[in-house]
Amino acid sequence: MVGDRPAIYEDLMRFRPEGMTPNAWAMKAGVSRTVWADMRRHGNPSRRTLEKLLTAAGSSLAEFEALRIGAAAQEHGSMTSVADRSAGWGGQQLPPIPLVATAIGGKWGDPHADIELTELRAGQVVDRLPRPASLASEPSAYAITIVGDSMWPRFRPGRRIAVSPRTPAAIGDDVVLKLKADESGVVPMLIKELVRMTGSGVQLRQFNPDLTFEVPSADIEAIEKVAGELF
Repeated sequence: MVGDRPAIYEDLMRFRPEGMTPNAWAMKAGVSRTVWADMRRHGNPSRRTLEKLLTAAGSSLAEFEALRIGAAAQEHGSMTSVADRSAGWGGQQLPPIPLVATAIGGKWGDPHADIELTELRAGQVVDRLPRPASLASEPSAYAITIVGDSMWPRFRPGRRIAVSPRTPAAIGDDVVLKLKADESGVVPMLIKELVRMTGSGVQLRQFNPDLTFEVPSADIEAIEKVAGELF
């Protein structure tokens, strides 16, 4: 709590559009008065509320979380990722996380749908990065570079994200959906938001252009949760 406002509210105000009052910002973002008033009093916004506000401000949830974790890192001297939310690892040396090569893979499905595909170059480790404490016990975790703009403004091209194959993905999570591949070592994948599990497949959403689509179960090799951005 900062003064009479929750800390998360004060952090959010750092993203408020210039020349716009907090209430006007909430109205522009489509956040109801009730939800906005509750957040100002109690500091318990939903992920969707934060996304609406930050998108209206020309930012993203990833950037907001990066700011908050960055502040915590300065205080605790240990956190390096939006996925790393625990203190107490200071001083412990964790093995680095491999950064696996990625490339633009064209379009998936109907080419007119403009669904961006990414290729994972399995086995091509281009760097090794500091491992978030939240992935300390997951040797299969890896990192990739965002090479397309289909998830803008959540992820900018060039940003690096950590992927957790062992953490179950929930509705609303960002995921790496790996498609069935041949033996070339190139794995086609979709980096999107998980919308729904259906009897016939998985519904995903991409933001740019904004669309929701379904991937048949027969085409899916694995669904792995995005643990957060790495800095």
